[in-house]
Amino acid sequence: MKLKMPLMVVFLLLSSVTSGIADYLRPLPREDIEFHWKPRHSSLPQQVHISLAGEKHMRITWITEDESSPSMVEYGTLTGVYTSISKGESTSYSYLFYNSGKIHHTVIGPLKDNTTYFYRCGGQDLEFSFKTPPSQFPVTFAVAGDLGQTGWTASTLDHIHQCKYDMHLLPGDLSYADYQQHRWDTFGQLVQPLASTRPWMVTEGNHEKESIPLLKAAFESYNSRWKMPFKESGSNSNLYYSFEVAGVHVVMLGSYADYDEYSDQYEWLKMDLSKVDRKRTPWLLALFHVPWYNTNKAHQGEGEGMMSAMEPLLYAAGVDIVFAGHVHAYERTKRVNKGKSDPCGPVHVTIGDGGNREGLAHKYIQPTPEWSVFREASFGHGELKIVNSSIAFWSWHRNDDDEAVKSDQVWITSLATSGCLMDKMHESRKILTAP
Repeated sequence: MKLKMPLMVVFLLLSSVTSGIADYLRPLPREDIEFHWKPRHSSLPQQVHISLAGEKHMRITWITEDESSPSMVEYGTLTGVYTSISKGESTSYSYLFYNSGKIHHTVIGPLKDNTTYFYRCGGQDLEFSFKTPPSQFPVTFAVAGDLGQTGWTASTLDHIHQCKYDMHLLPGDLSYADYQQHRWDTFGQLVQPLASTRPWMVTEGNHEKESIPLLKAAFESYNSRWKMPFKESGSNSNLYYSFEVAGVHVVMLGSYADYDEYSDQYEWLKMDLSKVDRKRTPWLLALFHVPWYNTNKAHQGEGEGMMSAMEPLLYAAGVDIVFAGHVHAYERTKRVNKGKSDPCGPVHVTIGDGGNREGLAHKYIQPTPEWSVFREASFGHGELKIVNSSIAFWSWHRNDDDEAVKSDQVWITSLATSGCLMDKMHESRKILTAP
């Protein structure tokens, strides 16, 4: 009996794992392109991407197969001339029978605003370049969630490449690796041409979870590969954080981290929002994965718990726009709060249409609620150009059209200049500072 118990435990674990990932081990649909991993010399940087790391600093992330490769970045403002050098840290992880390469994270700076930098990683000759965001308006964000690795993904990235933008915002579901760890590598290779040249600021979705009961904690792969500035923003988790760029404060929340009023995320959000200075950052954005306002039949009601807990905080702080993913379609609302139109609430945009392998969500609730302005099940991306402290222009672009074609567009006025914040100043202070 003593000899059989471990075998029984192993059997139960394997059964749990098999049932949990069987759906992701099925043959890939026709729309899903198998982007094959192309190994290079073991010391060459691979899967390079960049992200903000506090004021005037950038985090460079890359992977090497050579464990002795240094976590070092040389950089400067002229090609081939590297006047500065920074050393960082590295990590790696194992996942069942998979072992990652050496994952390097190196922060460089201070950097000049709106400036092109040339850089190389690990002392190798391969040169990359990026452009830092501006310090003042205008500033433009490319927005697309639920990317995956399909032909539609490639089309989305090509469209984004054609637009002029300063930063990519991604509200969850990156690689759709779904336990198959080599697909994290192919995703990193796929996005490197864009992600190495502009900062990618991301938050987690359900496809990043990849937990295995008793064997693997959730988000290990995601946290190892996509390190965001959570420490720099006072958060204790890579699953939620904030940052500022130009005159915009952006809050990245975790739909899959605890969010009730007793949670660390809730307390951190109150603290973060209470410190926002709308004179310095007149625009306030929020991103998370599961939408709160959704008229698609897919994923109905999944965001209600988080909405119940956190919508009062976002409303009190005067958040201007909320971006979400998860639903594989596009939708834009009026300004809303508590389930109905409210001129002092945020505009909600669902943009989980980046190209994932699961396809589009075509079925919508009828009749259309009064707060839903535009909805369509097509792959695409969005662009948010914040022109000045008062006005921003939002547009959505289908992959089926040329990049310049705007399928949905709207001018948005900041709540900081609308009078709404003055009207609810007392309420805001009360809810954001309450113990």
